[in-house]
Amino acid sequence: MAKINSLIEKINGGKNLLFQELYGNDAVVLKSEAERYATLMSDFTMTFGIDDVELFSSPGRTEIGGNHTDHNYGRVLAGAVNLDNIAVAGKNGTNTIRIKSAGYPEFQVELTDFQPKESEFFTSVSLVKGIAAKMKQNGYSVGGFNACIDGRVPKGSGLSSSASFEVLIGAIFNELFNDGKMSAVENAIIGQWSENNYFGKPCGLMDQTACSVGGLITIDFKDPANPIVKEVDFDFVSTGFSLVITDVGGGHDDAASQAEYASLPTEMKSVAAQLGAKVLREVTLEQIVEKIPAIREKTGDRAILRAYHFQGDNHRVVEQVAALENNDFQAFLKMVVESGYSSYMYNQNIFDVVHKDEQVVSLALALSEMVLKGSGAWRVHGGGFGGTIQAFVPQEKLAEYVKTLEHVYGEGKCHKLFIRAKGAIKLIL
Repeated sequence: MAKINSLIEKINGGKNLLFQELYGNDAVVLKSEAERYATLMSDFTMTFGIDDVELFSSPGRTEIGGNHTDHNYGRVLAGAVNLDNIAVAGKNGTNTIRIKSAGYPEFQVELTDFQPKESEFFTSVSLVKGIAAKMKQNGYSVGGFNACIDGRVPKGSGLSSSASFEVLIGAIFNELFNDGKMSAVENAIIGQWSENNYFGKPCGLMDQTACSVGGLITIDFKDPANPIVKEVDFDFVSTGFSLVITDVGGGHDDAASQAEYASLPTEMKSVAAQLGAKVLREVTLEQIVEKIPAIREKTGDRAILRAYHFQGDNHRVVEQVAALENNDFQAFLKMVVESGYSSYMYNQNIFDVVHKDEQVVSLALALSEMVLKGSGAWRVHGGGFGGTIQAFVPQEKLAEYVKTLEHVYGEGKCHKLFIRAKGAIKLIL
């Protein structure tokens, strides 16, 4: 634990090497981030009356390859980005966790009752409780702490604010009570378990793993309990391209739209089931094609198309990683576009048929192609049916691209990002 004044001095207005790793080299951005930490530490002292603390940061993530492959035990390519959630935290010597997130009311979690409750579904309380329960079950120590959190991973941005929050909480437990001995991958698995079992949302493991591990990584979920995580050695900054995530809005929370989203993994698995398997990773495209006449009678054609997308995108991840490792960025960009077309034509997660007049993602992809065709890449980002798109934009087209997209979706909707090397960490200044 360190005194707040000492930490502010070490941050040195953002002129700290770790800060540059996390936030880049822009002096204005670094100064702003230094002020952000100082403000949060001041809030912590005012809220809890303590000034011995630790600092934590957990990034958002971007999915780069493998769209809707993780839930069928496939492969993904993902990266941690420079938008993050940060925390100022310290032990409080009790069985109570007290968390104050900027812009939200303070909440508490009692470490005397670890039972999941349906009344707590979809709340931060449930996530924290679930993480504590699973860490305790896995043999780790948990205890009460105070924390102030500031989130800069936009909700609904497709950058996984919930996963970033989960592994941030895991990192706090890990560092404050376990001397940092839990691995980044186990932190991710625990976060996913909490989201599935306490928060009430089924999800794959990609988001948590990318946020927890950091850098550019490929993940193979063939054995989801023991995912194989491999770092990809490639410097995006040197390409002269920007990674732009655009918030296009849209998406609906009504039951019909939720059913549309849920149909993706369900239909993929229904095809696998016709071949005696649990998930599509356990079958080949050749096996699917051979049995199409019988399968389509049971599942319908859309399920087969989604299975075709899975097989293509799952293999494409391997080729994307190879292209990056061979420094063939143009081949990589070509495959990003191919993945996007596959999501549109076969996976069909670009717009939902319930609200067919609202096609925010389709329009954003058309505008992206108009500006970037022949010089960049574009695709749906994340779950689809609204939300976000992703583009790799050459520097000479960046201003035109942002202007074109923000003309339609609004100022500030384009996020210009980079891949950051660090995952969910305690800041050692």
